[in-house]
Amino acid sequence: MVDLKSLVVALPEIELAVANLLFLVAAAVFGRKATRPLGAAAILVFVVAGISLFLPARIGPEGFGAAFGNQFVDDGFARFVKAVVLLASSFSILLSWDFFEKEGQARPEYPVLIVFAVLGMMLMISANDLLSLYVGLELQSLSLYVLAAFNRDDAKSGEAGVKYFVLGAMSSGILLYGLSLLYGFAGSVDFDALSKTLAGRGEPGIVVGVIFVCAALAFKIAAAPFHMWAPDVYEGAPTPVTAFFASAPKVAALALFIRFLFIPVSGVADQWHEILLFLSVASMIWGAFAGLSQTNLKRLLAYSAIANIGYLLVGVIGGREDGVQAVLIYFAIYSLTTLGVFAVILCLRRGGKVIESMSDLQGLSKTNPLLALAMAVLLFSLAGLPPLAGFLGKYFVFLAAVKSGYFELAVTGVIASVVAAFYYLRIVKVMYFDEPSTGFDPVPNWGVRAVVGVSSIALVALTVAPSLLVNGAVSAARHFTGLI
Repeated sequence: MVDLKSLVVALPEIELAVANLLFLVAAAVFGRKATRPLGAAAILVFVVAGISLFLPARIGPEGFGAAFGNQFVDDGFARFVKAVVLLASSFSILLSWDFFEKEGQARPEYPVLIVFAVLGMMLMISANDLLSLYVGLELQSLSLYVLAAFNRDDAKSGEAGVKYFVLGAMSSGILLYGLSLLYGFAGSVDFDALSKTLAGRGEPGIVVGVIFVCAALAFKIAAAPFHMWAPDVYEGAPTPVTAFFASAPKVAALALFIRFLFIPVSGVADQWHEILLFLSVASMIWGAFAGLSQTNLKRLLAYSAIANIGYLLVGVIGGREDGVQAVLIYFAIYSLTTLGVFAVILCLRRGGKVIESMSDLQGLSKTNPLLALAMAVLLFSLAGLPPLAGFLGKYFVFLAAVKSGYFELAVTGVIASVVAAFYYLRIVKVMYFDEPSTGFDPVPNWGVRAVVGVSSIALVALTVAPSLLVNGAVSAARHFTGLI
């Protein structure tokens, strides 16, 4: 029987699950008429869940709680990451309202699938054994496969969904095989028990199990060389879905990756440090150089995401407290910036269609100077140019690597950042120095404009007062590393 403490610890997840069951009924009864109300209700549920994360009743004397036989944990790290996921998901729904109506694809399944995906992400973030890890990951993944193919009338969207599903199913099989090996050698699925049992052991079966799990999780975060799905899925999926893919799921999967590396397999760190080094360097280099030849904005942002995953992995390699703190700061800034960039793209339609090519941005500063300014600020932040918040994120991850003795890795990251800055600056050049070809349709509803405004203003605010984010990340990192 489930005790009251477990229900309190998992209150935000329970709220999402109950609300989405009601959403399913409403979608079935009211059909397409329920699309926008359900979207608004989903945002409201995310806000309520976000408030519930920090209720004093949920935070015990030690600052965290375990639930459901220690399968689910709540700590400062989980609360910080979940807050980022809920905010990014709320923005993603705002980006979708006007888009799907104009495409004739407005259906109530969209907010329902988003909430299911977010529920899976929150379970992943708090997973404390191999079974809850897999259940949360698959709940998220199954929702994302459907979202990628959401535009039924678009061949590219269908292709994106099929590719994502086939490769995702393969990665799930790899994950299960790796988890089964770890269970076989440790005799337990509990993270804490695994940490004690596997410490210092280097049997080939354990090494293979760790490699397989790392490979599967690398696929989920689109780290090279497991990134092959990202450019095609980013390009083919509807633009609001691509914005969602680029933010919340990456954050949740990386948080799961960190918890897996630093708790159950921390005792065999020698076996996975080299793997992470390879993933990080490959992602930074491939994301930077492969993005140079891209002219499609969504594919370019896919390669940008691959490079940024490389920078985030630098933070993971950089150590426990400093590294985790750097990663938390980085992915909060990155999610906000990426959603802002996609919001600007969604603001720009020509002939009723959202732009996709870089050349479509020609002369934007002359036809819509405010949008051009917002896009420039967001791109400069993605490039990591000082003094914007994106520079702050890269500074912390590279500093963590240097402190841990990985100077060459930090230098590689800086070089990759300089290379990647070229394709961000090229977009700015097109907006400000090229002559406009034709005008754009009127800017869509307030939801998309709100995301552009909030993300741009928030980046400037974090540039002026970084302590707004840094203090929370420091507290969450100390709390997390104090548990391991």
